[in-house]
Amino acid sequence: MQFFREWFDNLHEITDIEKQVLDRAKANYLNAIKHREISENLVKMTVIAPLLAWANFYQLPFDIVDENSIDVSVETQDELIKGRIDIIVFKHHLWLLVIESKNAGLSIINGIPQALAYMMANPHPEQPIFGLVTNGDDFQFIKLVKQNSPQYALSKKFTISNPQNNELYNVLSILKKLGKVIN
Repeated sequence: MQFFREWFDNLHEITDIEKQVLDRAKANYLNAIKHREISENLVKMTVIAPLLAWANFYQLPFDIVDENSIDVSVETQDELIKGRIDIIVFKHHLWLLVIESKNAGLSIINGIPQALAYMMANPHPEQPIFGLVTNGDDFQFIKLVKQNSPQYALSKKFTISNPQNNELYNVLSILKKLGKVIN
């Protein structure tokens, strides 16, 4: 737990306007899944886009690229993994956050190894890198440090369909915190 404190220590307060936006994003997502199977692209549009916007990742000093821009090949002990990173957030040319989204019907467990493989391809191994895996309903953060031997940790899982509260508030708060990690 000491290794990955960024997901729970000194998080930013969410404003009332941000809460309204996230409540709308939650309602949009929950409405969409009632009517159809949600694709990866619809997950990005309904949930990820508002989170990135309100975390200010579309503004300098950040830069965002999507899967059309980056192909990754990572060699593991047994296989060569090839794929496209769904979204990367850069800050000062350093990889800050890798986002892997899945169709709403898939478990995020399926995306964690894929996200870790992409994170291992980070060209700046001296910096920690963070990941976010989501299927629109569940969200889980990853921290990877590659110095010496790679080490990673996972946050708790946040769920949009939690009827007691909107856990997108937590996700946005963590994204804002991660935006401040790399100076």
